[in-house]
Amino acid sequence: IPKGMDLRRAIQESVEQNNIDSAVILSGIGALKRGVFRNLRVEPDKYPVTDQDRLYWVVEKPLELVSLTGWVAHRTDGKTEVHAHFAASYVEGNTVRTVGGHLTEGTETSIKVIVTLGILKERQKAAVDPVHQQWDLDLE
Repeated sequence: IPKGMDLRRAIQESVEQNNIDSAVILSGIGALKRGVFRNLRVEPDKYPVTDQDRLYWVVEKPLELVSLTGWVAHRTDGKTEVHAHFAASYVEGNTVRTVGGHLTEGTETSIKVIVTLGILKERQKAAVDPVHQQWDLDLE
């Protein structure tokens, strides 16, 4: 994925353009210009999780993408769901910090990022989980 791309959107577009509806994200390495990390701030008493329950933390400086994992599945509404988590490191003073969370739109590539997918022969399905009320793998 070249410089200046939204990483999550680029993965989504690539799997759709290549008709990949079931895969695992095996790895991702490269450089980022900006990272948007989404984490759960508090576990809600009631679902679905909302943005009030989450923390979006933005790091705008050179980052090394050190890990990218997740899955791709065919949604029951006909679309393709990409669910990914990532970790990236950056320099603060003379210390290297590493942070992680959900891969969120707004994470921008620098130099380049290489993503490796393991394409699955058997179609995996994603459906709205009745308890958590969000898209997740349908394991039934």
